[in-house]
Amino acid sequence: MREPRHYTKALAACQTVVTIIYVTIGIVVYYYCGSYVASPALGSAGKLIKQIAYGISLPGLFASATICTHLASKHFFVRMLRGSRHLVANTLVHWGTWIGCVLGVVVIAYIVASAIPNFDSLISFIGALLGTLQGFQPSGCMWLYDNWSRGRGQRSHRWTLGVCWSVFVVVCGTFLMVAGTYGSVVGIIDSFKINGGSGVWSCADNSNSV
Repeated sequence: MREPRHYTKALAACQTVVTIIYVTIGIVVYYYCGSYVASPALGSAGKLIKQIAYGISLPGLFASATICTHLASKHFFVRMLRGSRHLVANTLVHWGTWIGCVLGVVVIAYIVASAIPNFDSLISFIGALLGTLQGFQPSGCMWLYDNWSRGRGQRSHRWTLGVCWSVFVVVCGTFLMVAGTYGSVVGIIDSFKINGGSGVWSCADNSNSV
């Protein structure tokens, strides 16, 4: 997008492509797997398809892990060396602190992910509780905040449609948050009832395909 005035077109194009991809994959997977679909859904695919898909996704996973690690490490690094010359100087303290921050973040993340039982279910719970709360409700509330008083005096069809859509987004986001959180909690409880929760420091297969 070279021109700011093309923002709406670019946003619509990107969102359309993403929506089509997500809907297509969801329809195909649930059509062929139904209620027996594995979690993650890739576990329902054949061996060759899984190998190809995981091979394609690995670079993205490595890039995502690198970005998250760098972001957290940079936060601690800047706070520790703020106000000193070592923050931007090519010194032993600079590199020692940076490497220490990176290793510390990686080790702590590994311990948290491996030592907490049912960590995947915990991630689902956090995503259901906070994901929609940060992605759905704020957009509707911000539109209402920006446009409620502006269009209330002279209500146009566009303003009314915007209000209805914003309220719909907030209501849907709230429903997804409540229902998703409830489902995640039930899943965690059921998991502990069946096998006492997933084991810590386990190398067991988690693809749900075997």
